[in-house]
Amino acid sequence: MSSARDSGNGSALSADVIVVGAGPAGSATAYYLATAGIDVALLDRATFPRDKVCGDGLTPSAVAELVLMGIDTSKWAHNLGLHVIGGGNDLYFPWPEQVSFPGYGLARQRELLDDDLLSHARTAGARVYTGHHVFEAITDNAGRVVGVKARVKHSDSTEEIDFHGRLVVDAGGVSARLATSLGIEKNPKLPMGVAARAYFRSPRGNEPWMESHLELWSGQPGNSQILPGYGWIFPLGDGIVNVGLGSVSSHARATKLPYKKVFSQWTANLPPELELTAENQISPLKSAALPMAFNRKPQYRNGLAIVGDAAGMVSPFNGEGIAPALKGGRFLAQAALQALSRPSDHGFDQAMKAYPQALASEYGGYYALGRIFVKLIENPRVMHACTYYGLPRPKLMKLVNKLLSDGFERNGGDFDDRFIAACTKVAKTVSNH
Repeated sequence: MSSARDSGNGSALSADVIVVGAGPAGSATAYYLATAGIDVALLDRATFPRDKVCGDGLTPSAVAELVLMGIDTSKWAHNLGLHVIGGGNDLYFPWPEQVSFPGYGLARQRELLDDDLLSHARTAGARVYTGHHVFEAITDNAGRVVGVKARVKHSDSTEEIDFHGRLVVDAGGVSARLATSLGIEKNPKLPMGVAARAYFRSPRGNEPWMESHLELWSGQPGNSQILPGYGWIFPLGDGIVNVGLGSVSSHARATKLPYKKVFSQWTANLPPELELTAENQISPLKSAALPMAFNRKPQYRNGLAIVGDAAGMVSPFNGEGIAPALKGGRFLAQAALQALSRPSDHGFDQAMKAYPQALASEYGGYYALGRIFVKLIENPRVMHACTYYGLPRPKLMKLVNKLLSDGFERNGGDFDDRFIAACTKVAKTVSNH
């Protein structure tokens, strides 16, 4: 593999792979490539640590990916499962101990998580360039992506640097500026969510359960209007909780949710012992879009791959994007390793087909089923009926918990695993016709 090359004037650099965006997807991609000895440059416009809007909850699916990467999570906030509130019910659902997934989850502020992952990629050998704003793709005469242009601000000037590589990865989040500039647009007919969160000091900050509110009430619970969306209170340790809400729609209109008003009405009517007061709020309320169900394709074309939020790899079931981002980075790196060993562009492109194939195998049916789920629950009244009649049934909720958290075994497992796997196959078949 080629090594880093500097043109001598500081205006051009080269690596085997250029990864744009150092969130979970980009850092995971860079980590796996660097571990295999690939020369990879990881670029991000921000300097780290930096804040990112997220629920900060890590399901066992995400934990399993962090374990594969060798991340030390021993001092992170651990949780036992979900405390679910809705339909007049108040129930606890422990994470099951399984072959593929551990019986615990984690919580970590994205500001810290992303910094951890970036440092891990750097330690593995990735060359990290923070403060580099990538503004344009470089293409050859055939339209193939062969690099990117980046700007770096200095104290008294701005420098432009070209980065050249055989593979460019857009891991730049929901905006996916590189992919968009090359005509890879999001599909507005696929689900889109919006999430908003703030941090509070609270007595719940050290509890071992992630709290999920399946209904948002404008006033007294059960005696007021049901607001669109769902809410969460995730303990982060050190007396801090992440309090947020999300809403999902079967297409892109979800971003129109008046989240500030909904958040204010909902939190004002939560139990006072949570102490979610203005005095205890330690961060402003921030929101972000959640691109779901592979709403941007193709995931690879002519030297450019997309991964994570840039590829719409957020679960329609629960809004989780970290586990798919980490796993997607792993799949992408595995395909890239094979592709980089092939000298011709044709051979390279053939090897890269393994990446979208791996994504389709892992998530195609699951996301297709998720689109059906979203159409059902985007109506608050339907959500209320589901929670009212479904939550009191432990056997049903055990299955639903695995489904919503992407915690089902793809092969084998118990009856619930096999049933969910069968449903995803049917959903995938239906969506392909």
